[in-house]
Amino acid sequence: MRYHHVDVFTSRPYSGNSLAVFPEAAGLSGAQMAQITRELRHFESIFLVRENATTWAARVFDLLDELDFAGHPVIGAACVLHAMHADADRATWTIRLAARTVRVTTRRTGPGRYASVLDQGPATFLGRPDVAAVLSRLSLGPEDLDPDLPAEVVSTGLRYLVLPVRGDALARARITADLDAPLAAVGAQFAYLLDAAGREGRHWNNDGHVEDVATGSGAGCVAAFLRRHGRVGDGEPVTLRQGRFTGRPSEMTIVAYGRDERIRSVEVGGGVVLVGEGELRELPR
Repeated sequence: MRYHHVDVFTSRPYSGNSLAVFPEAAGLSGAQMAQITRELRHFESIFLVRENATTWAARVFDLLDELDFAGHPVIGAACVLHAMHADADRATWTIRLAARTVRVTTRRTGPGRYASVLDQGPATFLGRPDVAAVLSRLSLGPEDLDPDLPAEVVSTGLRYLVLPVRGDALARARITADLDAPLAAVGAQFAYLLDAAGREGRHWNNDGHVEDVATGSGAGCVAAFLRRHGRVGDGEPVTLRQGRFTGRPSEMTIVAYGRDERIRSVEVGGGVVLVGEGELRELPR
């Protein structure tokens, strides 16, 4: 079975967030997909099954679980589809995930180089909880929070607790105990640390073993969060940086449309590099 190795949210190979894309994954079970993902050791892998000329069903796995929604795998997959199926320099793709169906636009910018924008749809704001238990497991305290912004749970498909921090808190953060329980207690699935002034973020798996290089689903929540609190204009594109602490710096362009809690659409985009292709000669049994 053929797969593609791509780097997302970058213009240079061997930077950004790497991804394995399986464009013809019909017949694979979820258990096989999970085992393949663990074997390849990319942060995430995406498995596609074609439904019609421009629509694909997708399943996304990270090293621990299947995800109902994810940003960088969808963006990377759309660019692989462009390379395989589109002659024009611009194309639009519909990708159906468990959480929602999304549209992705792609643009060829050079040999093996693409730019892609994912419309994540509307954002939902789910509350401003007490986050002391989460902060303690991130090696932080209440004094590290930005006093001008609230900690807030936001979703565009996955529920992120956006934690706005200040000073050197972004650099000092370390997960010392699993975040699953304290996040579930506040209605969130994941945590995203945000330096709103520097427009830079960090995100890990909840066990803290792997730090993500660039988190597209989290970036969409950040876009909605910044727009709701007046830190960006309606439809104003800004750059969110991530990955500095992993040695793979990434840049995501984020945009939110609407105001207050009425954020009707969020877009996340960036560059994509097609690094290589491979073939699995044997599949998990």
